[in-house]
Amino acid sequence: MLQIIDVETPAGETLLDITAKVRDTITASGITAGLCTLVVPHTTAAITLNSAVDGATMADIRAELQRLVPKRVDFIHQYDTPADAAGHVKAVLVGQSITLVIEGGQLAISSSQSILFYEFDGPRSRRVQVKIIAG
Repeated sequence: MLQIIDVETPAGETLLDITAKVRDTITASGITAGLCTLVVPHTTAAITLNSAVDGATMADIRAELQRLVPKRVDFIHQYDTPADAAGHVKAVLVGQSITLVIEGGQLAISSSQSILFYEFDGPRSRRVQVKIIAG
């Protein structure tokens, strides 16, 4: 069964911690052991697993991606805006999916890890597809 997590993002580029929403989805599924795959079906958004314990970590991640792929007007593809074009490249670098282990009805991640939704071109109404497989 496919579940959807709705994510409303603010203007600009931001990282949002969606760990609690994913945990709630797993609990509601009743699955105690298996895999949880998260997919972001958008071209200017991404998902990753990293630390949200210290907000400076997320600020560093944002700053480094902005340094690596700045908004600029010389992208060959400019369907919408320079932010949109940069968002496409950043989404490829970060990735659109992650798969996590479920054990004992819980995510098998460390206490310092968080599931981070990365918005590159907000504000937007986004979705994260959640597929939980028992096993």
